[in-house]
Amino acid sequence: MNPSRANFPEWFCVRCQTKREHIAAGHLREIEGVEVFCPRLRYRKATRRGKIWWVEPMFPGYVLAKFSIAEMERAVTFCQGVRGLVRFGAGIPAVPETFVEALKAEILDHNGAMENELITLSPNLEMGDEVEVAHGPFQGMQGTVVGIPTATERVKILLEFLGNPQAVDMDLFSILLPRRPTP
Repeated sequence: MNPSRANFPEWFCVRCQTKREHIAAGHLREIEGVEVFCPRLRYRKATRRGKIWWVEPMFPGYVLAKFSIAEMERAVTFCQGVRGLVRFGAGIPAVPETFVEALKAEILDHNGAMENELITLSPNLEMGDEVEVAHGPFQGMQGTVVGIPTATERVKILLEFLGNPQAVDMDLFSILLPRRPTP
């Protein structure tokens, strides 16, 4: 950190208590002069109780906070739910403003609103994708997506079964989605 910039507000990575990121973020927001960004991911997950919406932090155990390190380090470090600032040796590196702004823009692209810092993820399947069945009687089998009905949570997969290819309707949440390289 450059000593001449010590009074200039910058973004820092704040380490939080496990599974308490939202609590730490709330307490940090109460401190005047501290801006907090705690992005979260929302997605559907299949459980024994059925499909439920799941919300978890984008960076488990961390939030981003913008403040003047010289003036606010102590207040931030001793805030409820905070374990400290991320350090490398004796230094506390700043998170680039461009990184935080790009994340905020991504949330705006998904939601159109920034107040809940939430990105809703939805499965992205295409015809011809190779997938693996994660649950049910066909668990572990691999197949090819041959049909994606609109407005349903089902998918038709071509599986090799009993020596013949069979088109099987599956619950979208019972398959492992293919990994795609990020553009």
